[in-house]
Amino acid sequence: MSFILQSDTNGIRTLSFNRPEALNAFNPALLRELTGALRQAGGDRRVGAIVLAGAGRAFSAGVDLKLLKGAAPVAGRISSEFDGEAFQAAAAIRRCLKPVIAKVHGFCFTGALELALHCDFIFTTADAKFGDTHAKWGLRPTWGMSQNLARAVGVRRARELSYTARTFSGEDAARWGLANDALPDKAVLDAHVETCAGAIAAASRGAVGAYKKLYALHEELRPIEDALASEVELDFPEIDDTAERLTGFGR
Repeated sequence: MSFILQSDTNGIRTLSFNRPEALNAFNPALLRELTGALRQAGGDRRVGAIVLAGAGRAFSAGVDLKLLKGAAPVAGRISSEFDGEAFQAAAAIRRCLKPVIAKVHGFCFTGALELALHCDFIFTTADAKFGDTHAKWGLRPTWGMSQNLARAVGVRRARELSYTARTFSGEDAARWGLANDALPDKAVLDAHVETCAGAIAAASRGAVGAYKKLYALHEELRPIEDALASEVELDFPEIDDTAERLTGFGR
């Protein structure tokens, strides 16, 4: 059984978590397969955008807590195997030069939220349920929550959500800036993501890849003058379709 389902439509590669009977809860094998699928999609010239989704009723409930029963976490770390696989998956999302969109419905808790926050952006449904439950279970974040959640919603809101481990809605997520938009239902979400990802896939692959690298400069928190200088100095020879696209201007 494959833990990651793949489908291609008009330059869009959809990667879906495939443990619907467990609300797509993560195990190390799923994370390992996700990393491989992301790397493959990133190197596929037919792919212009990647959508990360969940099969069945949820995006993902996060780490499969059943696998932790009987385990002996040390200092709040769930396990070196889980952490190692999750680190690789998160890095594959960030380093992929194809934009990665998280399409969230149902549930998106803790480890799932951490991975979604590594994506370029998030679309969700208004009734989706999000939460950072590390503190509830006596765990500490190791997949990026403490850095990316604060960047998404501001450090004061992030502290509140992490300290209380409370659930919040997709509507909340969009209002706070964690999600780009919260759509009325799953059907509208699917159509919205297809339109957005399609527009990305239709754009210059080289230019979009350059943008992904350049926006990463902002996340390095460089002084603005240094970042602006790097924007000018960096070269992107992979942008090779400018003349072709300009030839069609005005037609």
